Amino acid sequence: MSLELMYITNRTDVATLAQRAGVDRIFVDMEYIGKDLRQGGLDTVQSHHTVEDVKRLRPILNKSKLLVRCNPIHEASKSYSSSKEEIDSVVEAGADIIMLPYFKTASEVEKFIKLVNGRAKTCLLLETAEAAENIDSILTVDGIDEMYIGLNDLHLCYGMDFMFQLLADGTVERLAEKIKAKGISFGFGGVARVGTGTLSADCIFGEHYRLGSDRVILSRAFCDVSKEKSLDDIAEKLISGVRDVRELEKKLANLTPAQFEENRLKTIEGTNKVVEIIRAKKEGK
Repeated sequence: MSLELMYITNRTDVATLAQRAGVDRIFVDMEYIGKDLRQGGLDTVQSHHTVEDVKRLRPILNKSKLLVRCNPIHEASKSYSSSKEEIDSVVEAGADIIMLPYFKTASEVEKFIKLVNGRAKTCLLLETAEAAENIDSILTVDGIDEMYIGLNDLHLCYGMDFMFQLLADGTVERLAEKIKAKGISFGFGGVARVGTGTLSADCIFGEHYRLGSDRVILSRAFCDVSKEKSLDDIAEKLISGVRDVRELEKKLANLTPAQFEENRLKTIEGTNKVVEIIRAKKEGK
């Protein structure tokens, strides 16, 4: 097993380097409807990519797949086109996988599946409390190719302080077991470079393997292009980062159940420490 690694960018030069480094999916993020309101004031990535970015990236990707996150299901307005128009344009631009964010009900998922109509793979980004609670009915919908558990918005929905609390408290595992039982592949969260991270990336990778995850997003901390001086520096960061992941995976593939349990407990301990720090800062201590 090797995790599919995904990297968010709309730059052709960076996408070319990521593909060369072994990144499996280039992620174009077109979602913006409601996102500023949900995540305003937080240090989160809000990309504002467009279908034109999809068109520019399509010709250069011959190894990496092209994943596009569209907007939540919506009707046309003065500010934006309808979901149908948006999804049609993304399909025509050449997306391999289309991701639906911030859904809450099975009916939204059904509409999304019908709009894609088999022209690309479908991926559901589970990131609302309503979707988590309605997971059983959502999983009865035919045509779901993949699911991804979005820890950032989901932890906000539950009023948590740190997104990996959802991993530590068993929420991710509960959802993962239901998704896997339907034969649907899944992934969750974002991850920094091996050996780094507010919560150790090594622990998070270990949890991906324990839970049977298939893919993960490489976070901004993995390679923040805004902080690199040149394309050569970006290339080195991506190449070394992917190489380190693959080396770690060789070790994870041979862990015993007892070792995975040890890693799970370490993840909980690390998460609790981060939460304590966050809460202390909020209280001004």
